[in-house]
Amino acid sequence: MRMRAIFRVLCAVSAFLAAAAPPSPAGAITFAVGGAPSEFDQWERLAREFEGKTGIRVELLRQPTDTGLRRQGLSVSLQARGSSPDAFLMDVAWLAQFAASGWLEPLDPFLGKEGCAGREAFFPRMIDAVDTYDGRVAALPVYVDGGLLYYRKDLLEKYGLPGPPRTWDELLRYSEVVQRGERRSRPGFYAFVWQGAQYEGLVCDFLEFAGASGEFGVENGAVVIDTPRNREALRFMRDLIGKYGISPPNTYTDMREEEVRTFFQEGNALFERNWPYAFALHESRGSPVRGKTGVAPLPGWSPGGGAASLGGWHAGISRFSESKPESAKFLCYLASYDTQKDLARRLGWNPARRDVYADPELLAKNPHFPELRAVFENARPRPLLPYYSRLSAILQRHVNAALSGMSTPEEALSAARREMQAIVSRYR
Repeated sequence: MRMRAIFRVLCAVSAFLAAAAPPSPAGAITFAVGGAPSEFDQWERLAREFEGKTGIRVELLRQPTDTGLRRQGLSVSLQARGSSPDAFLMDVAWLAQFAASGWLEPLDPFLGKEGCAGREAFFPRMIDAVDTYDGRVAALPVYVDGGLLYYRKDLLEKYGLPGPPRTWDELLRYSEVVQRGERRSRPGFYAFVWQGAQYEGLVCDFLEFAGASGEFGVENGAVVIDTPRNREALRFMRDLIGKYGISPPNTYTDMREEEVRTFFQEGNALFERNWPYAFALHESRGSPVRGKTGVAPLPGWSPGGGAASLGGWHAGISRFSESKPESAKFLCYLASYDTQKDLARRLGWNPARRDVYADPELLAKNPHFPELRAVFENARPRPLLPYYSRLSAILQRHVNAALSGMSTPEEALSAARREMQAIVSRYR
């Protein structure tokens, strides 16, 4: 209880600071951004470089690393119609809410003009399905994410297995062979690790297990989630832990991105579902899996039937900014070829521009870029709904309950649909 109280206080402080940010001085803009210290250092460098080229000063408003706190702070400021921050980064899951609330300035007048990239520079599914709301571009992607399958090349070769697997059945078969062999010398070896804890990452994984034919959304006011394919996917997820035993027992209690990444990197798994950021860490000096890790699209229920959940961060301009043209120039600078390449080189971020994936210098250091581009071309966004976060919270809870055995997959998805339908009905 005490920790919850502390969390609420921190949320309130963050929201107050964001709402109380002073207006930008003349000839300057305020850009709200969070992330790790190394990321913030790069933002400061980019801000100074942009100022040197344009004369427009960028004041950085540092937000917490926690994405929930960042979202709340921005929401409070925008609800108050504050003129600062002028621009900000948004998680992909926030875009529909921010756009539907009327908080984002349309960017169409700036695209393709005065050195600003046009829509065609970006991944079509990203710019059309995520950044466009009500027919207008509401944000620009800064970097993109999508679920990937990491695998141990050496272990597949050791056991004479072709790879990587194209279907979930192949993944299960490979997993059972390798796990049986590796446990002779490593009892704690589990073949497949993925995000099963109760948080947003679980929704991404669930949709990926369901594959291209899985469904989650609202059609004509009706929630679509309790479908045969989704029930089959949830049964498979549960059975990976209990029936087949190729995923750790703590999958549904502890496994988030970093727990999964660490488990695989320590040499304890054959397969790992994670975001692209993990590749650089697996290949870092001292990593037990350095030089042994491959990257592939996620399997599907049939060859080519897989689908990655689309993630990433996007930059938008406040509808209440008093420096919209200057803010637009900064967003266009972030979307430029040189800046996208720079962020990829320095931070390992996946470019939002398609053409950067063919850059010779980046390809030399990132030979997996062609696979990444193919994944991003076909990645699928989560439902673009203003109330998505509420639906997601319901789905997280029920999917996690099915993984733990507290309910059956059929019971979980049926209950999730009923609860989500009640939320949807309030917005009609």
